[in-house]
Amino acid sequence: MTPGARIQAAIELLAAIQASPQPADGVASTYFRTHRYIGAKDRKAIGDRVWRLLRRRARLGWWASHAAARALDRRPGHAAQPSTSTSPGAALDEARRLMLADLVLAQGMTQDGLDGLREEPYGVPGLTQDERRIVAAMTGQPLEHSAMPRWVRHEYPEWLEATLTRRFGAAMADEVAALNIEAPLDLRVNTLKVTRDVAITRLAAEGIAASVTPWSPLGLRLGVRIGLGSSPAFRDGLVEVQDEGSQMVALLADARPGQAVLDYCAGAGGKTLALAAAMANKGRLVACDVSEGRMERSAVRLKRAGVHNVTRRVLDDTSGKWLKRAQGSYDRVLVDAPCSGTGTWRRNPDAKWRLSPDDVAELVALQRRILDTAARLVRPGGRLIYATCSLLPDENEDQISRFLADTPAFHGLPVATVWQAAMGTPWPLGEAEALRLTPASTGTDGYFVVVLERDTGGGQISEDS
Repeated sequence: MTPGARIQAAIELLAAIQASPQPADGVASTYFRTHRYIGAKDRKAIGDRVWRLLRRRARLGWWASHAAARALDRRPGHAAQPSTSTSPGAALDEARRLMLADLVLAQGMTQDGLDGLREEPYGVPGLTQDERRIVAAMTGQPLEHSAMPRWVRHEYPEWLEATLTRRFGAAMADEVAALNIEAPLDLRVNTLKVTRDVAITRLAAEGIAASVTPWSPLGLRLGVRIGLGSSPAFRDGLVEVQDEGSQMVALLADARPGQAVLDYCAGAGGKTLALAAAMANKGRLVACDVSEGRMERSAVRLKRAGVHNVTRRVLDDTSGKWLKRAQGSYDRVLVDAPCSGTGTWRRNPDAKWRLSPDDVAELVALQRRILDTAARLVRPGGRLIYATCSLLPDENEDQISRFLADTPAFHGLPVATVWQAAMGTPWPLGEAEALRLTPASTGTDGYFVVVLERDTGGGQISEDS
């Protein structure tokens, strides 16, 4: 594809993302499946361009409005949170405006350069007279402007200003900036098959350079993002894609061979795989999720990894009897709770603009119900591990404070103590009571983890808690 054709395809993909309620990666997969003539190199170039634009979407949107006001003598509007629910036609118009702003402000392209894109086959349609005036108003300007509100400059929803300030205080600027940087590609070594040193050697033989991660003793970090589908080491189940922060969650579960372990919100099975490896395929590991599709996808990964101690169970309206029979029967219950995903914004930059205050309120209520149900499944002396990939106190500290106040049969364990017992090495991070990871402080996705132990006296847990 020519450069102009790639840019026009990127405009179409961006418009599809904006017009769809689905996550951007799913929309992109559908787009490329229905445009099979687009080759692998072109797909990567188009996808990379769109994701870069999504990372500066608020600033580009501000500039598009600001430049239009200057060039067309219009009254500038208030910088609003970018929309994700526009009609296809409106989404295409907005995508074109954002792309033009990106080409001019981030790439320094001039009107002559933009006109050149029009001359190519399947390229970008020519500029209108209004667009020429808007482009002229942006030409030579920096992407960031002193008049931008802080939320625009740092690319987060305006309504989260107070919550993020509460969470990070004076460090907020650095923290939200790190959330806008592309995440590295992390792998977890499957210890059912190889050691970390052997995995590094096997990957190196394929021309893939990997270095050890700073916190997880099972993690590898690749220098560049690549597709692993053709890697023999990946196909043979020696490594799995998993962010280092997610690896730390599974390690803090301290699952051991012979135990009964429940992965209550297992999703597609990333942490289930890590738990099975920690258990050396010995014991009983049950993976639950409300999505049958995710459960089916996990089966492929479990087989590839050589895991055979996992039972998969879809949670639905008929699960009540099983949950009642299972009360008090698990040594470990891991709850990687559904959450806002604010800790994963560097991977999913579109997700921040889909999130609303109502969404967070609904998630907090759901987390409470899940925690209360999961707690009843823990045996006396067993542990409940609560984790989110959220940075919001409502979903983390506030949620656990409420749970402990309502459920006196549980008490918190310092994660430093749990790590020392599980790994036999000193706790590598400063904070000892709970695990709080952020891209700025640890180079991982944002995570919150607490380990809660049920009293050995078997204190009762109220059905209403």
